[in-house]
Amino acid sequence: MAFVGTRVVASRFFGAASKSSPARRARCLRSCPTVRRPALQTARHDGVALVQMSATSEPLTLSEASVEVVLDELRPYLMADGGNVSIVEIDGATVRLKLEGACGSCPSSTMTMKMGIEKRLRERIPEIESVVAVEDAGEQPSSEGVEQVLDQVRPFLKIAGGSIELVSMTNIDGPAPVVNLRLMGTGAAIQSVKVEISSRIRRRFPRIAQIVFT
Repeated sequence: MAFVGTRVVASRFFGAASKSSPARRARCLRSCPTVRRPALQTARHDGVALVQMSATSEPLTLSEASVEVVLDELRPYLMADGGNVSIVEIDGATVRLKLEGACGSCPSSTMTMKMGIEKRLRERIPEIESVVAVEDAGEQPSSEGVEQVLDQVRPFLKIAGGSIELVSMTNIDGPAPVVNLRLMGTGAAIQSVKVEISSRIRRRFPRIAQIVFT
């Protein structure tokens, strides 16, 4: 019965991450501008008139202002799922953007950028040759920071009859930091526990390349 209880506790806390991923992807796809087009009418967002999203819209000249006009058409759909997008740089015919909030960590962020935002920008501004997503390097990985993340998880692991400890961190200052963890107890057999712990660590430290459980 203890094992069954472990499954129940883990599914309530850790299982949400793995089981909700398909649902979250579905929400992102529904909100992606290529999937859910707005009605052909003028709306307003933050006091800025949004251009009608019509196939007959006049082409725009490439500039920061015109890119913002197109992004303003898309922002209501990104913001509906807790995300946003901002211009990082316009370099010749290349536009560099940063997905923010929930969109930045969403599993469908690549599709949102390529099939949604980039497609719409190139439709409205034919001069654009490519749209590049710029990733946030995030916080510098540290053993103290990883321990703080693990401290958030430990109470739930304890209820489920498990524990976790940081064994080591390698290549912290290099391009591909690695975190080695030891997961013990019955919780160690549940894959969703590992997925949730890895997800929490990577959300705080995007530079971490690999998380190894022993």
